[in-house]
Amino acid sequence: MTEHQIIAILREAAAGIPIKELCRKYGMGNSTFYKWRDKYGDMETSDINT
Repeated sequence: MTEHQIIAILREAAAGIPIKELCRKYGMGNSTFYKWRDKYGDMETSDINT
C-alpha cells in the first residue's frame, strides 16, 4: 500500500470504523495496522514526500 492509502485507512479508524473491520476490508493483519498507526498516525497526506 502507498503512504497515502495507509493514511486514508488510519483516518477511517479515527472516524470510528472498527479496526477488525478495516483489517478484513483491506486484507491486513491487526499488527500491520498498529505498526502503521505508530509510524503514520500523526501524519497528513500533505506531509508525505512524493
